[in-house]
Amino acid sequence: MRAVIAAIPIGLTVLSSCGTVPSGPALQGYVDSAEVVQAQPMYRAVQVAVPARECWTERVVQGGRAQGAYAGPLVGGVIGGVVGHSLARGRARTPMTVAGTLVGSSLGQRLGAASYRPPTLVDVRRCQTVRRYEPRQQIVGYRVDYRYEGQTFSTRTHRRPGRFLRVRVEVDPVDGS
Repeated sequence: MRAVIAAIPIGLTVLSSCGTVPSGPALQGYVDSAEVVQAQPMYRAVQVAVPARECWTERVVQGGRAQGAYAGPLVGGVIGGVVGHSLARGRARTPMTVAGTLVGSSLGQRLGAASYRPPTLVDVRRCQTVRRYEPRQQIVGYRVDYRYEGQTFSTRTHRRPGRFLRVRVEVDPVDGS
């Protein structure tokens, strides 16, 4: 462990005396502008989710039961029992309460039966929103033809260029002398 700790300062001294090494070839030349001759969009096919409303008609059974089938006899029985109890005196109070309850319950049942609606078929419209996928064309770039110093070149760009395109110009000697 001591040998590793002692080697660190020596390694740092050697590295600092070596200088820096470039990470890649240095870009030479200069930047100029070239006239854009034409720019054609390049497309690819994609599927896009589009919300759509789907509706349909369903036949539904409505009615077929008395509205408040249990409420009529129950409320009638309570009211009849209270009336029978309040009209009687002494020992007759209990039989009158029972009689009032039975009569009130019977009247409540008849009134409930009068509100009976026969079952009917009714058309009901139902809707929901679903996703439909539609094919679309999406721009992925541009094929650009440009003119520089009388020659025409082509390239691809991500964005639509304007009237001019920035180009890097490099000069490379041919015969090496």
